[in-house]
Amino acid sequence: MSHLAWNTKEATVGQLAERSGVAPSALRFYEREGLITSRRTSGNQRRYSRDTLRRVAFIRTSQRLGIPLATIREVLGLLPDDRTPTREDWARISECWREDLDGRIRTLQRLRDNLTECIGCGCLSLDRCALSNPADELAAHGPGPRRLIED
Repeated sequence: MSHLAWNTKEATVGQLAERSGVAPSALRFYEREGLITSRRTSGNQRRYSRDTLRRVAFIRTSQRLGIPLATIREVLGLLPDDRTPTREDWARISECWREDLDGRIRTLQRLRDNLTECIGCGCLSLDRCALSNPADELAAHGPGPRRLIED
C-alpha cells in the first residue's frame, strides 16, 4: 500500500482508507451520503483533498457518540466550501454537539444510578426499572409482560 505523504495535496480512496482506518466502501458510502466529496480524474478515479481526512475522523467520532448521519451531514454543511477548514471552524461545529452530549451524559448518569435494583433480575414486572418501565408506565396497559404481548 502507498502511504499518504504529509505533503500530498490529494489522496486516492485507498490512501485515504489506509490513513483513516476506514474501509474504501465506507468512504464511498460517506460520499454518496454527501458527508465528503472528491474530484474525479480524467480516468474517473476519486481524489480526496487532504482536509477530507479530518472530516472522516469527525464523522467516525460523531458516529461513535451515536449522532445520526443526517445530523452529521447538517453540521458538516456549516464548514466552508471555498477553503480548508481552520481549527476555529472545527471548534465551532464541535460546539453543535455540546448540548446534546451534556443531555446524554445526564441521562446515562441517571440510568447508572437507578439500575442497581434490576440488573440481572430477569423479572417480568419491572415496576421500578428506569430502563424498561420508568415509573411503572406499563401498568396502565394492564397486567403481565406488556411488551411481550402488545405490538
